[in-house]
Amino acid sequence: MFGLGPQELIIILIIVLLVFGSTKLPQLGSGLGKSIKNFKKSMREEEEADAKKATAPTTVVQVEVQRPDALESQSVTEAVTDSETETSEVGS
Repeated sequence: MFGLGPQELIIILIIVLLVFGSTKLPQLGSGLGKSIKNFKKSMREEEEADAKKATAPTTVVQVEVQRPDALESQSVTEAVTDSETETSEVGS
């Protein structure tokens, strides 16, 4: 994949050992392991939360609004009366 064979990996390990020292290396490994564990835990919790949201029941609220018939007939009558007035003014 990256062209890293066993010889290259051994050289990298020796360099890491020289840079960090033999006493810090176990602490680094432990810290890395804990951070990977916490990352996996948070990913799993987020997936579970998403799954709960997806399966949560949804509530549908249906609202029916009724208009009084008197208001509808009044507005239609006003519109007809207004249009008759306009046509009679144009014809004059």
